[in-house]
Amino acid sequence: MSEKRLKAWGNNRAGQLGDGTWTDFRTTATTVLGLTSAEVVKIAAGGSGSANGHGLALLTDRTVQSWGSNGSGQLGDGTVFSHNAPGQVVNLSDATDIAAGGAHSLALLADQSVVAWGHNNHGELGNGTNMDSSVPVRVEGLNKVIAIAAGLNHSLALREDGTVWAWGYNINGQLGDGSSASRNVPSPVSGLTGVSRIAAGASHNLALVGPSGNGGVVMAWGYNATGQLGDNSTISRYTPVKTQDAWSGEVSRIAAGANHSLAVTGSDLRLHAWGQNTSGQLGDGTTDYRITPVPVPGLKGIQLVAAGREHTVVLLGDNTVRSWGANGSGQLGNGTTTDSSTPVTTLTALTGVDKIAAPIGGDFSLAN
Repeated sequence: MSEKRLKAWGNNRAGQLGDGTWTDFRTTATTVLGLTSAEVVKIAAGGSGSANGHGLALLTDRTVQSWGSNGSGQLGDGTVFSHNAPGQVVNLSDATDIAAGGAHSLALLADQSVVAWGHNNHGELGNGTNMDSSVPVRVEGLNKVIAIAAGLNHSLALREDGTVWAWGYNINGQLGDGSSASRNVPSPVSGLTGVSRIAAGASHNLALVGPSGNGGVVMAWGYNATGQLGDNSTISRYTPVKTQDAWSGEVSRIAAGANHSLAVTGSDLRLHAWGQNTSGQLGDGTTDYRITPVPVPGLKGIQLVAAGREHTVVLLGDNTVRSWGANGSGQLGNGTTTDSSTPVTTLTALTGVDKIAAPIGGDFSLAN
């Protein structure tokens, strides 16, 4: 039995599949070089356009490997040169979680502080400057952090006390502080307490208030032109609003793509989706935008959900992967480049998948 390996598929023009090539795209899974599945603890995918993107892998030794686009230093290796195979993020040896944004990256450290690297024009590194950094820098004034998320040009952190902090670009209210002023240090999201999960889209965010899997209300804020906040409007919100509950039962997981949003609900772990649907990324068989959540038919037992620029990926209870939406670069991994508005089976050639990732602004997917 050969060793299990991290897999990737979709667009590869920036080396974001990590397979040692610059092949335009892959319509089925290719192997990310040098990383065995056993040593990979968490994966993250970033990207700010259809043809770029970067991948991150947190390893068992608490170091982080990165590959793909690097024009802003988002690989954290001290350079701005892209590479098509994993290399180590420098000065990072005690990471416990990772997140990848448009062209920046975050890591949560064992001491519950956060570091960031990459693009920083809008302050998304949170270190009090607007200068890019190709090595990790400490996010100012944040402690007791338990979760992180990265948007296109902004960042989020969930603290132990259930508050959410945000920094970076804010033109559409994505920092949730009631203003449209960008910030290069973290500030609290207005009126949010008791949060158990966070998710960041391109320019909007979701938070699950209340214990995960035990009731819970989905709150949303930021850009809303395509209904991605799910509050029955297309008005951007500068402070959190409640997503209209279209489900019965508890919310266990949330995810955000570029301009669409997802929630796993109920004891049978079904999926609801809302927002932009240009390429069928909501999975409801249409390309109609939805300003309130709609069920994704025919799927249950969803363990994990990830969302890309215009595609969605889920992991089912039988450890198989389904995906839908845009597929021009093969990001659905089903051997075609045909978009699908309903779930298709992703050909990962992996048994026992337990991690998936997709980039909010990119067109590829990862599984381990």
